[in-house]
Amino acid sequence: MAGVMIHAFVLALGLILPLGVQNVFIFQQGMVQRRLWSVLPVVVTAGLCDTLLIGLAVGGVSVLVFGLPGVKLILMSAGVLFLIYMGAVTWKSASSVQPTVGGDSVDSPTSLTARKQVAFALSVSLLNPHALLDTIGVIGTSSLQYEHGAKWVFALTCIGVSWLWFGLLAIAGMTVGRWDEEGRWFRVLNRCSALLIWGIAVYLLLSVWQEIQFLL
Repeated sequence: MAGVMIHAFVLALGLILPLGVQNVFIFQQGMVQRRLWSVLPVVVTAGLCDTLLIGLAVGGVSVLVFGLPGVKLILMSAGVLFLIYMGAVTWKSASSVQPTVGGDSVDSPTSLTARKQVAFALSVSLLNPHALLDTIGVIGTSSLQYEHGAKWVFALTCIGVSWLWFGLLAIAGMTVGRWDEEGRWFRVLNRCSALLIWGIAVYLLLSVWQEIQFLL
């Protein structure tokens, strides 16, 4: 079982570490919320979404989904539109960051309530094409080499990595936010994140074109 856990740990870490929409959002909320309990809604929601996706992928959905012609193309095409929109929202939020007062963030569009954190986290987790492709296409297919108990040890290890990473990301955002009270670093992060998100959209668009050529 140790080999299974190491495989799952390295695979999950490699998939979750790159800066993407989900990671950026959690880090940003850590910066503006400043208190762990205030950022818990987004951490828990992202963790539960990954738990659901990984569970479904390991349970066999990956085989079903990628066995249907055109499903991958539809997911990626929707993902391009979603990423373009998210990039625009992220870029716009860079100019709306307000300075903090007494260590607390001033009410602004980037400081979300618990309900809005949950809603936004659901969108960047379940509508994020990379999250879907990573969990269904990579983790799901990688689990096919295991059977019975080993398969679920693999799944639980991947889930554990996700929860740990989301928590550490929120704490890192809180730490940065405490010494960046003017929000300068936050503005830079948002603009860089928007450019990165748009870059991913372009890359995904090229993948869509390749998929179309393959289907034709």
